[in-house]
Amino acid sequence: MKTEVRRTVQSADLTGWKTVEVEYGNQVLTIRVPAACHVLAMDEVPPLANPREAIHRSIHQPIGGKPLPAILRDKGKPASKLTVCITTSDITRPVPYKGETGILPPLLELLLQADIAKENITLLVGTGTHRPSTAAEKVAMFGEDVAAHYRIVDHECDNDAMLVDIGKTKSGTAIRINRLFVEADIKIATALVESHFMAGASGGRKAVCPALVSKETIEKFHSATFLDSPLATNLVLEGNPCHEEALEIAGAVGVDFIINTVLNRRLELVDVFSGHLVQAHRKAVELLRRIVAIPVDREFDVVLTHGGYVGINHYQVAKAAVNALPVVKENGIIILAACERDEDPIGPTTYKTLLHLLKLQGHDGYLAALRGPAWRFTKDQWEPQMWGKVLAKVGEAGLIYCSARLSRTAHEIVPGGMGWDYLPEDGPCGDLEQARAMIQNALIYAVHHPRWSGARPSVAFISEGPYAVPVPKVG
Repeated sequence: MKTEVRRTVQSADLTGWKTVEVEYGNQVLTIRVPAACHVLAMDEVPPLANPREAIHRSIHQPIGGKPLPAILRDKGKPASKLTVCITTSDITRPVPYKGETGILPPLLELLLQADIAKENITLLVGTGTHRPSTAAEKVAMFGEDVAAHYRIVDHECDNDAMLVDIGKTKSGTAIRINRLFVEADIKIATALVESHFMAGASGGRKAVCPALVSKETIEKFHSATFLDSPLATNLVLEGNPCHEEALEIAGAVGVDFIINTVLNRRLELVDVFSGHLVQAHRKAVELLRRIVAIPVDREFDVVLTHGGYVGINHYQVAKAAVNALPVVKENGIIILAACERDEDPIGPTTYKTLLHLLKLQGHDGYLAALRGPAWRFTKDQWEPQMWGKVLAKVGEAGLIYCSARLSRTAHEIVPGGMGWDYLPEDGPCGDLEQARAMIQNALIYAVHHPRWSGARPSVAFISEGPYAVPVPKVG
């Protein structure tokens, strides 16, 4: 711990400070914040009282399209000969697939009752550019019975044998997509609809692009040009180039049916939207907006947030940092609590390389490289670009990344300051206590930072981290 940090933390008067709960993996850290700290929280939305009944009703009474049994009949083949491909999310998304609140049991039950052969049903994990799912993750996502008795395949974006060409988009993007999905008689897309800091919202068309497309197709979806658009942001669909590209690709494939879920702040099932690719997804997004959008009428000097369930590595934690941008002042301070749980707490090798480039060159230098004529698109380049948006507003010194899972050495390629600088050498042992001390001391120092010249800075806490979307009030 630096001398000035130690001195500030030891001399700070925390009289009157209140406590908030900061999500840390599957646990909660109690952190003290100034009494005037604004807690930005999503409204409490109760879960479905009878989720299984609601899922069953949603599947049998779809939005904007025919019920699934009618779709099966319209294929003109005996049901026993039909092949079904169900695309699913990977472990980074808390989609309720299994158990009483799961969407898979009623769906699979319907298919089997319709005489679809179990061996003709494939669960296709839409990994995009993520790593393949482990056997343990498949059990965790789908349950032991499904994992043991159904064919489960992970999409591989760079496996040519797994891909097929089906044309181009209006913008010229070559559509190369998973062969299993394209060649299936029945194409079903499942997903969680949550805010997305590039595509506006997840779910719907995103279960196809980027989840099931080639590396080259993903390059266009995540291109620097697309992400430069101010409309490529949370909760925006109209005019969003990422949304429009993904929708065109999903439409070209011909998705027969979608099942999309919306969760509340406690990751409990709130509603299910099944049916037409566009209409059912739009209804889900309407509900999502009502749940996650938090109207704000000001920006704050210091903002505390966290990586949430989705933050299994540094790559995924970017969502929380970007979501804080609407409420942090220019050159303010973001304190980000992270609990990486992946086998590699930072992310893929290409991401690490690009992240280091961002660290060395700064956001302006990194973007100049991406836009330069000699640059060759590199997998994962979009995520450092999103971190660059954070650095552009608060600067390297304005981002404090508190993680007890990342070593000091690992932090050499991670943007911003590190939580270890706020932990005394004789500080606590153990992941939880270290993380708590990092976050608490970083906040104390940020509130008493010399840049405020003795004034009291405004402070906010985004209690749902990457899931909440602060939205500036209009007028």
